[in-house]
Amino acid sequence: MLRKVGESAWPISEKDAVVSIKDASYPIPFTQGLEFNSPAHGCWNIVHTGMLIPEAHQIYVCADNCMRGVVLTAAEMHAEDRFSFVIVEEQNLLNGDLEDLTIEGTADLIRKLKKMPKAVLLFTVCLHHFIGCDLERIYRELEEQFPEITFLRCYMDPIMQKHGPTPDQKLRKAMYEPLNSDRNKMDTKQISILGSDFALDLSCDLKELLAIAGYKVRELQDCSTWEEYEELGNAGTFLCCYPSGKYGIETLAERLRRAFLYLPLSFDYEEIRSEEETLWNSLGVEGKQILSEWMEKKIALCEEALNHAKQIIGNAPITIDYTFHPRPLGLARLLLIHGFNVKTVFLDSISPEEKEVFEWLKVNAPKLELRATVHAKMRVLHEAHPSEKTLAIGQKAAWATGSHYFVNLVQGASLQGFDGIRRTAELMEEAFLNEKDPKTFIVKKGWGCTSCI
Repeated sequence: MLRKVGESAWPISEKDAVVSIKDASYPIPFTQGLEFNSPAHGCWNIVHTGMLIPEAHQIYVCADNCMRGVVLTAAEMHAEDRFSFVIVEEQNLLNGDLEDLTIEGTADLIRKLKKMPKAVLLFTVCLHHFIGCDLERIYRELEEQFPEITFLRCYMDPIMQKHGPTPDQKLRKAMYEPLNSDRNKMDTKQISILGSDFALDLSCDLKELLAIAGYKVRELQDCSTWEEYEELGNAGTFLCCYPSGKYGIETLAERLRRAFLYLPLSFDYEEIRSEEETLWNSLGVEGKQILSEWMEKKIALCEEALNHAKQIIGNAPITIDYTFHPRPLGLARLLLIHGFNVKTVFLDSISPEEKEVFEWLKVNAPKLELRATVHAKMRVLHEAHPSEKTLAIGQKAAWATGSHYFVNLVQGASLQGFDGIRRTAELMEEAFLNEKDPKTFIVKKGWGCTSCI
């Protein structure tokens, strides 16, 4: 008689995949091992991000099993004309000609393009590392063959993601390496905000403050030509808000000897206040009283929006996941302080930027539940329908709870500062009042990605 493997242990225990925050360890609350990938694929991947560079073409050199995902991403974006690939076969490893395949395959693809790109994002992969390929030779020979093209050194090597910079961080560094403005072109009244997949809202704090101070803001998302992209390098200051972009943008600022500001997205009033004072002081603008009064008005709008959302949402359970925003625990603390019934945060690790809030929650919200998203048990530890109306903030939270009331936004998107808190409260209220089918939304990779091309 056939019997389901592990039947004696059914139903599956939540052990190792679910923990109360009072019992959780920092920075990894769960045991690591076999991983599960949920159907919620809303976050951008390296294909989406690379497409932000105008007049650029992406080429991946990889085995066909791994190629499937990146090809589908390009197709979903309707950007097939900006994407090519070279398939690596077993014989290329046995014959030791992976360098030659990469060079000749890439060169052949470029010659067949209808229009010569300004830049090529050439992605080498795990196999190149496994067999010790001479990557410098690959790029050197391609640059000699095509001196009019800028080749960006990009990597699709997930085996390296837990050692040093991740592929995502390395890509965000490579994307800005062509920027090379001389000191004579530097515009001290220009700030380039870089490192994120999304442009910031026009109503966000940073853009409003910079407009008051008379500064010009440039973002990669606004660039439609290679020349506009190059103008990003003329900024007197480079500013980054997104954690994964910090490594690359700081490196850029050091290389060009420009000022660098890292003002991470946050849900903490005091942290936001400190960041915006730092920005204001760096601009050399007089009138600290003006800034103080401006921030108090912004905080008042936040409180009004949060209180209104609480009246609508009441004591309904709320779940949050890390794909919604880089600071899921910070959002949980903000909502708990304002009386919301936050039950669960879905995450797999705790960012160093959230260590302090993690310790605060351990003491002040000890029953807050942390749930893994990639632990193998999460394949079965999810609900088809919640037992009561639940507000899910983020796509993974919506999928895991089965909620039809969810905030459909990833990676902090365009939210920033006090205005970002106000907008988050409004999005929560809107999501709670309007039912939608998660299957219609969360299976779409790179929510909003078509806006970048």
